[in-house]
Amino acid sequence: MAPDIRTLFQVFGRIGVLSFGGPAAQIALMHKELVEDRDWLKEEQFLRALSFCMLLPGPEAMQLATYAGWRLRGTLGGLIAGLLFVIPGALVVAALALGYAYFGNIPWVQAAFVGIKATVTIIVLQALYKVAKRALHHATDWIIAGAGFLSLFALHIPFPIVIAVAGIIGAIRSKNDSATPSDPVVKPKTLQTLIFWSALWTAPIALCIALEAPFFTDIALFFSKLAIVTFGGAYAVLAYMAQEVVSAYGWISPEAMIDALGLAETTPGPLILVTEFVALLAGFAEGGPAVALAAGALSLWVTFVPCFLWIFVGAPYLDLLSSMPRLRGALAAITAAVVGVILNLSIWFAAHVFFGSVGEASLGPVNVIAPDWASLDLISVALALQAAVMLLLLKIGIEKTLLVTAIFGLASGIYAI
Repeated sequence: MAPDIRTLFQVFGRIGVLSFGGPAAQIALMHKELVEDRDWLKEEQFLRALSFCMLLPGPEAMQLATYAGWRLRGTLGGLIAGLLFVIPGALVVAALALGYAYFGNIPWVQAAFVGIKATVTIIVLQALYKVAKRALHHATDWIIAGAGFLSLFALHIPFPIVIAVAGIIGAIRSKNDSATPSDPVVKPKTLQTLIFWSALWTAPIALCIALEAPFFTDIALFFSKLAIVTFGGAYAVLAYMAQEVVSAYGWISPEAMIDALGLAETTPGPLILVTEFVALLAGFAEGGPAVALAAGALSLWVTFVPCFLWIFVGAPYLDLLSSMPRLRGALAAITAAVVGVILNLSIWFAAHVFFGSVGEASLGPVNVIAPDWASLDLISVALALQAAVMLLLLKIGIEKTLLVTAIFGLASGIYAI
């Protein structure tokens, strides 16, 4: 039974506020809320949708939320879920960016987020276990997951190639499977949807060009381009974006870019919200707070409107495509590979939470992530252990655990300052 609009607001609002820690943690949170706690989506529906979103450009977790909302309440549900996933984080990023522009880095804010990030590592590990348990049924699934992890972790193979190879393997191994009857959830209006959301996406770009506003035109075109090429989520494009906004456009300094990435890691919402932070700082340098807010809003528009376009055009066909043997097999294999992707992101995230310095080490012909053990942050480790006890042993809720660990992190940060 589909939830009413009020309940949808409450649940996805809660997801948006608690969506710390990047895509792995956000996927974990949605799995708990939508599959485990409320049974709004079946396990196979959730994993199939996740595989689908991994194929799309843009933030996969935000698109997964949009798909879930669409599945439950149609286009209105998709808009509610997608917007509530983005808005809380966007408001926090706007406040932090303006604070940064006026006062520079804010140590006590980052101190409070130390406890939050430590808690998120436990949430991610718990969810990774649950998703792997449900997604990896056969030896081939385990092999694909392991290969996906090693491809990203050690070989640094581009994410789209990992997903494409997994899909090909899944399609080949399913060639003799039988089709299962399925129909689209709703009768799709593909052309109308494509035209409407494409027009909505490009309207502010055309307006900036017509008004001969070169700064805003550059903002709109650059972040629109990012929305198209961000296959594999924010991690896949952050290095490219950092180089462009610092070197090519000169919008912000290298130091500000590093701080932007750090703050984006600690706030709720998609990591790609770092684009808003960059646009706000660039706008502030261009013309003060009013221009900053306008630039931030424009970057949000051209970054996230395409996400709604991809979902609303493609979602009605997902069940139909999944009934076809080869495509069903491809999605199943991609789901297995996604387990390896989440494991890679989890290790990356945990390394940056628990260590102050993270580099790379050579293992023969490959380079792997290698934290500097001398930079181990014992406070983060202690907070993670505290979170593990509260979440796993005492079964205390996520909100209370995040609040307690944030307070302890803030206290330790104030003491250190």
